[in-house]
Amino acid sequence: MLYMIGLGLGDAKDITVKGLEIIRKCNRVYLESYTSILSVGQKTLEDFYGCSLIIADRDLVESNADLILSNVKDEDIAFLVVGDPFGATTHTDLVLRAQEKGAKVTIIHNASILTAIGCCGLQLYSFGETVSIPYWTEMWQPDSFYDKIASNRQRGLHTLCLLDIKVKEPTLESILSKKKIYMPPKYMTVAEASNQLISILEKKKKDSDQCLGFTEDSLVVGLARIGSDDQNIVACSLQEMKGIDLGEPLHSLIIPAEKLHPLETSFLRQYVIDKTQLD
Repeated sequence: MLYMIGLGLGDAKDITVKGLEIIRKCNRVYLESYTSILSVGQKTLEDFYGCSLIIADRDLVESNADLILSNVKDEDIAFLVVGDPFGATTHTDLVLRAQEKGAKVTIIHNASILTAIGCCGLQLYSFGETVSIPYWTEMWQPDSFYDKIASNRQRGLHTLCLLDIKVKEPTLESILSKKKIYMPPKYMTVAEASNQLISILEKKKKDSDQCLGFTEDSLVVGLARIGSDDQNIVACSLQEMKGIDLGEPLHSLIIPAEKLHPLETSFLRQYVIDKTQLD
């Protein structure tokens, strides 16, 4: 049996009772480490779960999944995912691979950022397509996520922006030399994401007379460490968010619809720096 187990968003104790019972009976337990992180380290999780964890990085999951699934028809294997197991398409692929090997698969769901963002007061059924904002490089600066945000705004919908994380990413030199040398982990902040969005807006202004889907003055919401005791939420203009420090990762950014429901306005007011933005 392959068990796909969601860990929730905060710390070790956010796992469900059902998930914890399964972990303690499995032959091998893998901890996925590249799509998200918890606020606690591997040892804290091992102490609470009562077992050792095998770190599953991107290379292991995407290129060497057969190692995870070896003997899966005869052993119980747990694959732990921060949030909910289906928060990333990679995990869907792992389920399909296990099924192809004739293994049974059981899913243990948990809280996900896709639902937990409701804590800021914006109503979940008013969200449109979720987008990912990747780190830019000098040679690679994609902006297709702007069109999805603009489309959501045109339909009166909010947009959740999931911000890039880089864990165990090889350096360019190591790729060229075929040596495994990794860059230090880094996690995109709401300030970095806002800066990239403003750069896109500036480029759109120069290249077209078309009305922008949103502007530097549009209200945005920054969220950090949702589900943890020290979660942080701030609402301000996109321009102001460039200078906001929400502290440690993980961060998310929401571009709300232009028109908010009165209940959304009332709830969001507690997080807004300039209350006049909601008048």
